[in-house]
Amino acid sequence: MSYAASVALQGAVYQRLRADAVLSELVGDAIYDAMPVDAPSGVFVSLGPEEVRDAGDFDRAGSQHDFIVSVLSGTDESAGFAAVKTAAVAVAEALERAELTLDRGDLAGMWFLRAKARRVENGAARRVDLTFRARIDLD
Repeated sequence: MSYAASVALQGAVYQRLRADAVLSELVGDAIYDAMPVDAPSGVFVSLGPEEVRDAGDFDRAGSQHDFIVSVLSGTDESAGFAAVKTAAVAVAEALERAELTLDRGDLAGMWFLRAKARRVENGAARRVDLTFRARIDLD
């Protein structure tokens, strides 16, 4: 098992989302590697939790990363889920078609697994958590 590619994957995902023109049009530069202390106004994106499992074989080390990218509305948003879901679609499309180059390891594949949409902050804000799976081969 190796956790060695975790930082490389997180950095590549973050850079891919920041570089996506469609997502930028929807959320501007409100894409965070860590959740901001005070929720910004409008829709924003935050990288979230990750779970890593061994995916190596007898020839090479590898890992399987299940990670969450969250799309949220600030508590001042009252338009419902439409804006958050639209940005979530942009995140999914940006990552599904991504050919990420990692600083460590090789991305063998990335897949969308699931999404969960819900109200948060006593119903005042909206949130969509998108779960992806990445398979990384290590040298």
